[in-house]
Formats: sequence, structure tokens, C-alpha cells
Amino acid sequence: MMRTYSILIVTLIAAGCEDSAPTIPTGTTTSFFVSSARSTTGNLGGLAGADATCQRLATAAGHQGTWRAYLSVERDPANGNQPTHARDRIGNGPWYNANRLLIANNLNDLHSRTGDAELFVDEYGLRINGQWTGSPTPNEHDILTGSTADGRVMTGSTCADWTSSAASATGQVGHSDGMGPQQNTTPPLSSWNSAHSNLNCSDTAPRGGAGRFYCFAR
Repeated sequence: MMRTYSILIVTLIAAGCEDSAPTIPTGTTTSFFVSSARSTTGNLGGLAGADATCQRLATAAGHQGTWRAYLSVERDPANGNQPTHARDRIGNGPWYNANRLLIANNLNDLHSRTGDAELFVDEYGLRINGQWTGSPTPNEHDILTGSTADGRVMTGSTCADWTSSAASATGQVGHSDGMGPQQNTTPPLSSWNSAHSNLNCSDTAPRGGAGRFYCFAR
């Protein structure tokens, strides 16, 4: 009788441990992150250089697939010097972050959502410094995109197609945490991809940046 009770107790404890253990969605892989790599200027080596950085970071973090930077350009050498839109570079979704949390199911969902410090994390699942409560400093939530809110190129706001470190050039950025000063979430400050222009392309830090960009697997 004592042995039966012991087995029952052990079984109940084991079941309780399983119920309380965190669960990770099955069948999902990381397909989105904010680059942990930073650039002090807007010169990322063009789309090719930014793509290579995304691929390097993904591989180092153990993420599979082919990775592309979410950046728009006005003249893409790989596209006959025609414009290339960030939204056309990243596939159709769905996309999950490094913590296996859903970012968006498709392009329409992606471009209708706002930034979120919990979701827009780097390749290791770490939050990006921003305006969120308890954030470390300095603020680094300005993410380079060169894009409008619908993911298309914003003319004159791509740091010369991500090849310039000139003070005369600018680049459009989004807010990874979806917040402006004092946690203001009024559009466009809530936009993850098109909140405002950076100060210039010679220094990405002013206004809250660090030269980070978004990476997507496609």
C-alpha cells in the first residue's frame, strides 16, 4: 500500500512540473530579428553589405535560412538600378522572433502593426534599448529602413542607398518599441518601420539610434 501511494505522489508531482514548464510553439523557427550589429553611420555597404550582416548574425545565433535586410533603396544594382522596396525582399511570412513569438502572419499584418519592445528583439531574443519602462540607456530604438509605413522606398531617405556617411544625407527609421518620448504611442511614433528621419547619415546615434536594421528570413 505504501509503495502504491509513493508512485501516485511521484506521478502527480511529475505531472505538475510538466504543466508549469514553459512551452515553445512547435513547428516555428526564427525568421525575424533586429540586428545586434550596429553602424555608426548610414553606410552599411549597400543592400549586399546589410544582407551579409543579417546572414552572418543569423548563422552565428544558429538560425537557418537565407536572410535579407529590411531596407529600401532608390537604385538597386541587382535590379537594373531601379528602386527596391523593403517589403519585396522578405517573403510572405509568417515571421517569428528569436523567442518564437509571432511578429506577423503576412505582409498586410506586418505593415498594419506597431512596434513592440517584447517582439522586436535581436537574434538572441534580447530587447532593444528604447523608451519602454526599465530600459537601459542609451536609447537605440531607431531602426534604419528608408521606407514608408507600407514598406516602400522613401525617396531621399536611404543614406544614398545605404552607402553614405555624409552629414548632408538622411535615412528614415522606425521605432522597434513603438514609442516616442515619454512613451508616446501617437502615430507615426508608434511605427516600427517609418517613425521619422534620422538627423543625418554621418552619425546614427542622435535622436535615439545605433545603426541597427531589421533582418528577415525568406
